[in-house]
Amino acid sequence: MFESLSDRLGGIFDKLKGRGALSEADVSAAMREVRVALLEADVALPVVKDFISKVKQRAIGQEVLKSVTPGQMVVKIVNDNLTEMLGGKADGEEVPTGIDLAAVPPVPVLMVGLQGSGKTTTTAKIAKRLTEKENKKVLMASLDVRRPAAMEQLKILGEQIGVATLPIVAGQMPVDIAKRAMTAAKLQAYDVIMLDTAGRLHVDQGLMTEVKTIRDTVGPHETLLVADALTGQDAVNVAQQFSDQVGLTGVVLTRMDGDGRGGAALSMRAVTGKPIKLVGVGEKLEDLEEFHPERVASRILGMGDVVSLVEKAAETIEADEAEKMVKKMQKGQFDFDDLRSQIRQMNKLGGMSGVLGMLPGIGKMQKQIASAQQSGNLDDSVLKRQEAIINSMTPKERAEPRLMNASRKKRIAAGAGVTVQEINKLIKMQKQMSTMMKKMGKMGKRGGMGGMPMPGQLPPGMENLLK
Repeated sequence: MFESLSDRLGGIFDKLKGRGALSEADVSAAMREVRVALLEADVALPVVKDFISKVKQRAIGQEVLKSVTPGQMVVKIVNDNLTEMLGGKADGEEVPTGIDLAAVPPVPVLMVGLQGSGKTTTTAKIAKRLTEKENKKVLMASLDVRRPAAMEQLKILGEQIGVATLPIVAGQMPVDIAKRAMTAAKLQAYDVIMLDTAGRLHVDQGLMTEVKTIRDTVGPHETLLVADALTGQDAVNVAQQFSDQVGLTGVVLTRMDGDGRGGAALSMRAVTGKPIKLVGVGEKLEDLEEFHPERVASRILGMGDVVSLVEKAAETIEADEAEKMVKKMQKGQFDFDDLRSQIRQMNKLGGMSGVLGMLPGIGKMQKQIASAQQSGNLDDSVLKRQEAIINSMTPKERAEPRLMNASRKKRIAAGAGVTVQEINKLIKMQKQMSTMMKKMGKMGKRGGMGGMPMPGQLPPGMENLLK
């Protein structure tokens, strides 16, 4: 979502870092460019003015102008203020994220928002997350009596994720459904009750009155606004109205994996004063992540998000697979079975683009990456083709890559429906990764970084895809 803004800011800061000393005029000129970049990213004007004022005040101070690396200092100041704008702390201290359940169960969570923002799906995503990651017993209830099949949709989603939904009673009004849901949750000892309210095509007083009545009836511990990140400034305006009239405790942004300009995400916290708690990053019911301001700021400024990558890897990597890989690494072994395992792992982590987007300094390679995506080399379908190639090999060929000769390559290419050139690319990747594994195997003996990729450098074998 932030690719365009990240690219613009990267160009501005590269100019600053390329100079040995900075004058006030240099800083002022850079801040003007930053201002334009933020406005073009659809960030709210009052937020931009406040942000630029704070950055400029610190950036023209003596600590920057007399610094040994003034350009780097300006980037740090921008990073700190961007983190604050998104709801974090400039000193890098983590702020609480996710749903607050510190209340007497059943904890009511009221979901509000406009129609089409993904509210019902987000309700199910949160319920799934609370059930699986926090071991909570969750009940979902649809209070949407206006949209056709809204209640049925939540019921079907509940069946998919194994979360209970309140039985549908035809003709019952939203407030009565809310009361029945609270009673059922108490009697059946649920930890959390998710209340999915009705949305509208636009904010109207009827919607607000209904939501306020439900709020007064159930006394929600969390009132979460679900907003579509792709709607830009309109999402910010909607958030402001809900915040003023209903009262919010947090925001959930959907479609953060889209190609919008990101202004809604950057403005939401500053305009409403409420934290962005969760973000939807895909269509699957597991595609929901906690929002970490400091990590998002780092990604926008091209510093990557290695922490999130490591966390995601820790969630998806199988312990026994990792143990096998460590043993092979110590022996300096890496065959096609291992490569297939790595390809499957990358798919779980969000594909190539998902992994590359979190690597530090990768913004410098955006043109190469964009070119590779256009040519189809960096499309995630490449991973599927590579897995198909390996599946077309015999067990002996997978275990002994040195057996690969011309006749075997032709047979495998025919079986996988690819060209011999693609087979050769895969073999080259396997050799490069095998070499890296041997170096890493020796690291424990003599120390050093061996063949590990540095910030801004692609993982071994990936550079072939950009050619």
